[in-house]
Amino acid sequence: MEILLAKSAGFCFGVKRATQMAFDASDNFKSLQSLGPLIHSPQMVKKLEDRGIRVCQRVEDADGEAIVVRSHGVTAGEFVELQGSGKTIIDATCPFVTKAQKYAAELSRDGYLLVIVGEAHHPEVQGIVSYASGEVAVIASAEEAGELPKSRKIGVIAQTTQSFENFRAIVGVCLDKSRQLKIHNTICDATSVRQEEAVSIAGQVDLMLVVGGYNSANTTRLANLCRDKGTATYHVETAGEIDRRWFEGVSRVGLTAGASTPQFLIDEIMEILRTF
Repeated sequence: MEILLAKSAGFCFGVKRATQMAFDASDNFKSLQSLGPLIHSPQMVKKLEDRGIRVCQRVEDADGEAIVVRSHGVTAGEFVELQGSGKTIIDATCPFVTKAQKYAAELSRDGYLLVIVGEAHHPEVQGIVSYASGEVAVIASAEEAGELPKSRKIGVIAQTTQSFENFRAIVGVCLDKSRQLKIHNTICDATSVRQEEAVSIAGQVDLMLVVGGYNSANTTRLANLCRDKGTATYHVETAGEIDRRWFEGVSRVGLTAGASTPQFLIDEIMEILRTF
């Protein structure tokens, strides 16, 4: 069976940076915590815990010397709490997320109805929303955008892992809803590359495997894009979830992984696929 492995599979720049910052900090502090899971990979979070980096959900529960801000960022209020806690802050927020937070504050301050293309429940989006001081709408689809009220000024940004096609479709709807439209494309370049490569591979294979946390928005989106291509697609977190029966009659399989998926998980799955 031939295996096509995506070159872009695995850690993106922001996740690689955040994990390296956390591991480096673990050498310098006896007690270290992250505010929320550092990245959306339960397996990597476990490795971080093995290095003494514990997860806490609220600033008030943090009892370590230092605290790491996760790659998705935190709310503006939480950051203020951290600054007043007296603890050392290791800010591992992805620079692309920081840029989205900055644009949210600017657009809101300048009187725009802020439209964030993304998933309202996602921690990155919740953090971005918190930097706005005016009206905010989190929109997941062009259909939802159609329900927006007409507004003189609309500013549009995106969750960093959104698909460009969805972003463009929503921007198109907002153009009809406003007299003045300001757009900041805050989608991470690596996200676009990863999605384009996944779709390309899906068009060449009988089956796609997408590896990553079930709580990872970008991994879920990769799997959905591959399914939209009409290719049989399975989203798995670990090698142990793979079922040999999926590969009956399969001569070519594609493999990609989300931005929070560590290399050791990709390697484990490659080893299993080579035995089929």
